[in-house]
Amino acid sequence: MTAVEPDVPTTSEALRADLAALLAAYARHDPPRSIAVVGNAPVAPDAERAAAVDGCDLVVRMTTFALDAPGGPPALGRRADVVVLHRGVVASPHLFADYTSRLYLLVEPGRLHWETDRLPEWWPQDLGFQPVPNREFTVELNRLLGYDPGVAEWATTGTLTAFLVSELFPAARVLMTGMSIIDRPQQTTFEHAWGESVRVTAEHRLDAESALLRSWMSTGRIEVLR
Repeated sequence: MTAVEPDVPTTSEALRADLAALLAAYARHDPPRSIAVVGNAPVAPDAERAAAVDGCDLVVRMTTFALDAPGGPPALGRRADVVVLHRGVVASPHLFADYTSRLYLLVEPGRLHWETDRLPEWWPQDLGFQPVPNREFTVELNRLLGYDPGVAEWATTGTLTAFLVSELFPAARVLMTGMSIIDRPQQTTFEHAWGESVRVTAEHRLDAESALLRSWMSTGRIEVLR
């Protein structure tokens, strides 16, 4: 009789499981049943939207993010459990506030081409971070977007985050807001809810991202709160 080999997780499966467990540790429920992915685009005040964001089990925000001011008009909510950022981020007053209670995920798509591994000098010396593995997430998302692996092009942080959390928690309801590229892929600058507008850099193809995000909306992978 031939012995049956036990199922052993692959390196990729184990990595995903570890990353999912790490994110779940910062959620109000394990595993998170609802996840808010909040981009940087400004939105009109809306108490219902803000409540929906803050009511999720896990709230993930991007790079130069803004939070609703205490006593101010509600728009994007006030919780931030996980922050997804890159080395070129312009730090808002909210980015590292209360950082010991948050998880920081570092996206490094540029490491596939030219980016170094240096952190900005202003990075808090006692703050660690968890890299988002390029092989499991950046490369796979680039494939879905139809990008040439030999060309330095990759998704914006918001789209990568939506892909990441929906891959790690496929049963969760993923709410997305503050993502202007869905409706305006032709824009050449990104307006931010905090800080000045920034130029859309050459590595981004917003038309491809917009089409992919819309396809995820149609299948229910994400829900968009405008």
